[in-house]
Amino acid sequence: MKNLLRMTVAAALVLLMAGCCHCRSYQRKTRRPLVGTEWQLIQLGGETIRPVEGRFTITLTEQGKLSGAGDCNRIFGPYQSDKDRSLKIGPLASTRMACPDMKHERAFIEALESATHYDMDGPMLLILSNGELRAVFQAIPAPTDPKAKPAN
Repeated sequence: MKNLLRMTVAAALVLLMAGCCHCRSYQRKTRRPLVGTEWQLIQLGGETIRPVEGRFTITLTEQGKLSGAGDCNRIFGPYQSDKDRSLKIGPLASTRMACPDMKHERAFIEALESATHYDMDGPMLLILSNGELRAVFQAIPAPTDPKAKPAN
């Protein structure tokens, strides 16, 4: 009876691990680098944000600079990150245009400046503050070069 239980548990573990292999493969194929990717906000403080081109985006550079856009203002400032996925953003500065609704823009900047670390899941970037999910971004596909040949 003990052998049957051990075999059942072992088989379940093998199936579980095999099932995750496809997930890991997908994540490796779709993962985008933190630096140099343009990220589009899709969730802020648990609220789904409808992606609009040119709004609520960020890009991180090799030089430790963040740039992007809120609802109607450009944002920019420093950031620091390391191999342990810690992340410190800010202080951020922005242009001073009067947006129709500043609530989302203020929450966006606050979520970025409160970041303590990040995680990545395929083409998604998750911004966390002391373990609490503050914002979720999706990688914006890079523009394709019409002269580029498709990879085979």
